[in-house]
Amino acid sequence: MTRSRSMLWLIARRELALSLRSRSIQMFAVLFAALALMVAASGYVLSGGSGFQDFSRTAASLVELLLLLVPLTALIFGVTVLTPDVGAAELLYSQPVERRTVLAGQLAGVFLALTAAQAVGLGLAGLVLFARTGFDGLSGYLGLAAGSVALTAVFLAIAAAIAAGHNSARRARALASAVIIWLAAVVVIDIAALGIASALPSGLASKTIIVSTLANPAGAVRTAVLMMIEGTAAFGSASMALVRFTGGVASMSAWLVLSILVWIVAPLVVATSRLRKTDL
Repeated sequence: MTRSRSMLWLIARRELALSLRSRSIQMFAVLFAALALMVAASGYVLSGGSGFQDFSRTAASLVELLLLLVPLTALIFGVTVLTPDVGAAELLYSQPVERRTVLAGQLAGVFLALTAAQAVGLGLAGLVLFARTGFDGLSGYLGLAAGSVALTAVFLAIAAAIAAGHNSARRARALASAVIIWLAAVVVIDIAALGIASALPSGLASKTIIVSTLANPAGAVRTAVLMMIEGTAAFGSASMALVRFTGGVASMSAWLVLSILVWIVAPLVVATSRLRKTDL
């Protein structure tokens, strides 16, 4: 057990070091900071004002951008890194280490690298916001950061499930699958749920949208983050319907957390199973 744990962290440190040297990760951190600052600085333009928004307003404005950027980055970078290269994979998996330990180490390293990039981006923007507006709304901004970490974990786990059944010769197919999953989670499921709900009676329509929110990891994270930023007023009557459907605020929070955890654990189980059966 001790040897397995030490090997896991050795692989994680190696993957973290390689990922942090990647231009993609460095550009992601810079892009994250720039977009956060642009959103904070332009928040009052439409209302005819000027100046930086506070933490809470900036966080609320960044939610949709976060849902587009973080899952796509986690899927693309995760599939690229975790898809086994033919020669390197044979050498790596021939070592006296279980395949699931290797996978866990690689995932941990990539997760830490992506989280560090997000911390740099949100942290730089946060320092500017603090200098301009003070601490007002900081808890909402921290909720946004927590949602970003949750999205990274979910979509890295999905990336692992995709990559485990492919090798470098089929990486393009794996990347195409990742993009399709991103579109489904971020765009298609919400549109489909709204389309179906529009053809149903109001009570059944509300339940359809609520179930789609709880079943979709992007929807669950969006709801959780907006609740942390704005409370039960986040969606007006829709948020109260969600609270009633789940049996209260505490129960709703538990359902959202459960949805996110299931979307982390289930793909990892699939990835481990596929990796065990793959001939490398």
